[in-house]
Amino acid sequence: MPLVPVPDLIAAARPGGLAAFNVIALEHAEAIAAAAEAAKRPAILQISQNTVRYHGGLKPLARACLAIAEDSSAALAVHLDHATERTLITAAVQLGITSVMYDGSTLAYAENLDSTADIARWCHERDVFVEAELGEVGGKDGAHAPGVRTDPDEAVAFVAATGVDALAVAVGSSHAMHTRDARLDDELIARLAAKVPVPLVLHGSSGVPDAGLRSAVEHGMTKINIATRLNVVLGEAIREVLAADDRLSDPRRYLGPGRAAVQAELERFLRLLA
Repeated sequence: MPLVPVPDLIAAARPGGLAAFNVIALEHAEAIAAAAEAAKRPAILQISQNTVRYHGGLKPLARACLAIAEDSSAALAVHLDHATERTLITAAVQLGITSVMYDGSTLAYAENLDSTADIARWCHERDVFVEAELGEVGGKDGAHAPGVRTDPDEAVAFVAATGVDALAVAVGSSHAMHTRDARLDDELIARLAAKVPVPLVLHGSSGVPDAGLRSAVEHGMTKINIATRLNVVLGEAIREVLAADDRLSDPRRYLGPGRAAVQAELERFLRLLA
């Protein structure tokens, strides 16, 4: 079906959370679409700026994700994740991506606010959904580190000044975790949800246990970003296949089982967050 606007995906996911999964390889995108179809749940395919750098450009992977989403019977959108470069956001929108995250976390607060507001205005003129960060929400050692938290009053002021459509907040998760033992501050999530007038986004969700993710949604978290856990599952499946046959060379023979393992984990997350 045609790409679905993110606000419509949020509405379709409620009262559950809207899962957003990062795409690095084509197999990720295929698995996301298949899992969303099987679970009958909406989802987002995300392409990060780091992944764009890995591939040497946005266009090939973006076009593949857009085609997979449009060919799927599931309700899907394609999102540009953690973009710090205005030129990359422009390129994404020109390609037909309808949701972007601008990451101004390394900037001083005033500069982050001004640049976020400017990008939000430009995107809204083109009907593009905009997610933003307050502080170093995306940094592995920034606000997504234990003990660092988003202030609700500052979040309200930031959203009002920038006009963004969603806000990533720091509530106890951390990026790139391989263990699932992060402890979220549910009381803070509830306070943020009560005050901030736009959907809240949880980054670093791979490190949060299942019960913590469900509780986060129940307390007001809307969009749940998952990346590292999918890569862990993919790597485990591929290593298992290769270990069983050290002469195996056809990538379809190990990427296929890897894709199947990722799809199974995606379906589990989609049903968990329903």
